[in-house]
Amino acid sequence: MKHPSLYKDQQVIVLGLARSGVSVAKLFHKLGAKVTVNDMKERHLSPEADELDALGVSVICGSHPADLISAETALVVKNPGIPYTSPPVKQALERGIEVVTEVEVAYLLSPAPIIGITGSNGKTTTTTWIGELLEAAGLNPIVAGNIGTPLCEAAQTAASDNWIVAELSSFQLKGTTAFRPRIGMLLNVVETHLDYHGGMEDYVASKAKLFANQMPEDTAILNADDPVCRELLQSESIKAKKLPFSTTQELTYGLCVTPPFPADISEPIGNVERRIVWRDEQGQQHDLLPVQELGLPGRHNTANALAAIAAAITAGAPIESLLEPLRNFRGVEHRLEFVCTSNGINYYNNSKATNGTATIIALRSFPSRRIVLIAGGLDRGSDYMELLPHFRDQVKAVVSLGETRGKIAEVARLAGLTSIKVVEPVEDAESTLQLAVREAAALAEPGDTVLLSPACASWDMFKSYEDRGRIFKQSAHNL
Repeated sequence: MKHPSLYKDQQVIVLGLARSGVSVAKLFHKLGAKVTVNDMKERHLSPEADELDALGVSVICGSHPADLISAETALVVKNPGIPYTSPPVKQALERGIEVVTEVEVAYLLSPAPIIGITGSNGKTTTTTWIGELLEAAGLNPIVAGNIGTPLCEAAQTAASDNWIVAELSSFQLKGTTAFRPRIGMLLNVVETHLDYHGGMEDYVASKAKLFANQMPEDTAILNADDPVCRELLQSESIKAKKLPFSTTQELTYGLCVTPPFPADISEPIGNVERRIVWRDEQGQQHDLLPVQELGLPGRHNTANALAAIAAAITAGAPIESLLEPLRNFRGVEHRLEFVCTSNGINYYNNSKATNGTATIIALRSFPSRRIVLIAGGLDRGSDYMELLPHFRDQVKAVVSLGETRGKIAEVARLAGLTSIKVVEPVEDAESTLQLAVREAAALAEPGDTVLLSPACASWDMFKSYEDRGRIFKQSAHNL
């Protein structure tokens, strides 16, 4: 797309009234475009509509009018979650009208370089950690994207001496054409969002768009332990300098752990002291700190730390400035968040676990056979069989809910569990989750952990994973 300022007096359609949609609509309105915002939600469910109306932005709620996309439409900016099968999106593409997400608009507008972070798991933790590291180094980060400030707001407030640190989903990246982050980071790729992408090929291609426009002066940070990332490290399609990180390999260049963790995650890690090291292009080794001193425990968080350090060093942070925020960082809400202890039972909120891999990572963080797992949510077609060995070896009981409650319960049954409770929907989502927490509490004993780690997206019952996590926490406290 062309620069946002060049759409003055042209028609711009914004699909979706979420925070990013409101931000984009305000931006184009300020730049003189003729903006129409459209959302399928009814007007009374869209409080943002009144704010836009007051500015003079046209807002249409409750349906997609047949004439929404016309010959006068110059651009469509869609909410990332709206599928490409949606009628106005299909109509725009058939007419040859460009359809983008907010990421593209913000990139063209921003005077600040962008660090783009994507991956199936760990994005929010790593993005937040990078922000902490850059802040400690005095590099003026603005954390934005899926967390924090909408990207268009960040782009309008940023200066050239800022860094925009942006968490980016495959949905957002799919709707980009010119987007070029100074630093692009892919943490990992696992099977998820296939209902949206139609298959792994499109999902991987959408993630890889992060690197599509990078040049040799840019940096692509990739997880050398992940099969998809390894292929990209060897690919000539990425023109940027490739910076790997690994928890299981001794790298001659990049961020790694020495001695490495066992490649087989089922192997015990032992009591060996492992250290994080940075090996630069000149072959010099920089010793940072022991893994045990990181503020967040677990192998997966060690990988997140390596990625965050790689980004911070690339952005110009001195190594000595990184040590304190690496030790003091305590994580992000809804990611293995300790909630409370009630009757000797510990409650943890891991609502952000929206795929099976994220749930497996969480299960490995607790003592085996002392976990009562609450899982289930939006059905995206997975059979969840990857959970079976972990249910068998690590889980004491399962409470399932949501659209996938039957599938989750069947995996638990096949794993040999006998303590399985399927929670059928009651009057509303909040009451259903409250019931699930009570059922889990009844199955647990002092010393056990009740863990909400759904392995599914939340949209079958809740507005967001944050909404699901907040209700879980309130339910646990109410016990």
